Amino acid sequence: MVSMARPVFNITPPKVIRWRPWVQLTFVLLWLGPVGLRLFNVCSPVFHCYGCPLASFACPIGIMAQFSQLHFFPFVALGTLLVTGALLGGFVCGWICPFGFLQDLLGRVPTRKFQLPSWTGHFRYVVLLGAVVAVPFLLGEASPLFICNFCPVGATEASFPAMVRAAQTGQLVTWPNIFKLTLLGLLVAALFVKWRPWCTTLCPSGAIFGFCNRFAAVFMKVDEPNCHGCGRCAAQCRYGVTPHQNIDDALCIRCQECARCSGLSIRTILSERPLELPDEDKT
Repeated sequence: MVSMARPVFNITPPKVIRWRPWVQLTFVLLWLGPVGLRLFNVCSPVFHCYGCPLASFACPIGIMAQFSQLHFFPFVALGTLLVTGALLGGFVCGWICPFGFLQDLLGRVPTRKFQLPSWTGHFRYVVLLGAVVAVPFLLGEASPLFICNFCPVGATEASFPAMVRAAQTGQLVTWPNIFKLTLLGLLVAALFVKWRPWCTTLCPSGAIFGFCNRFAAVFMKVDEPNCHGCGRCAAQCRYGVTPHQNIDDALCIRCQECARCSGLSIRTILSERPLELPDEDKT
């Protein structure tokens, strides 16, 4: 009798997954760290608020909106996002975005998480084309739909630190507008029932990086000989992606949770061979 080989899976997460929080923390110290850098004429490739007292670089989304209201094309800001997206795609969201890291930390609260339909991810393009481009171009920053007027990243990284500083110095404390506070409150509530609600439904930079998943230089690939079609990779995904069917889904942030299965690997355009991991991590 010939015994049929059963697929073998990783029992513990690969080391590349266990490294992710430390990589994220390292980039937090770069983008929003007390390292003395104040290079606001340089765009970072991540969505953050340069109104934060610890911000090191300019926010590309904020710059795009400001240029749109001035009726100038944001070559540098958009170029920064597109070049970075062409290199890394969703890896930017999953590994180096500070606001994504904050959502990951709060998402660890042990509550039941739900998944929204995948079409809700298209709202990111509505925010990108509407609140970042069209509204600033047509109405200017006075409109409540101007991205900086409701951005929860700005409320978290800039508005609240400014309120604390004003309170400490005895100055008048200015609260964020009601629109921004409402969205932030809804986002915080959503963090307890959904993984990364901002990233997967409203983030304009996530829209760009998700689109770039299809042609990024560093990408994920299904290794057909090792894929048994069991669907475990989809079960591991927190964002509703089915990696073995659509590994380049725009919602994928390349977090590598699905890489617990031996049928998936990281590749680059320079080599069709998987990036090597220690033997104990891949089976």
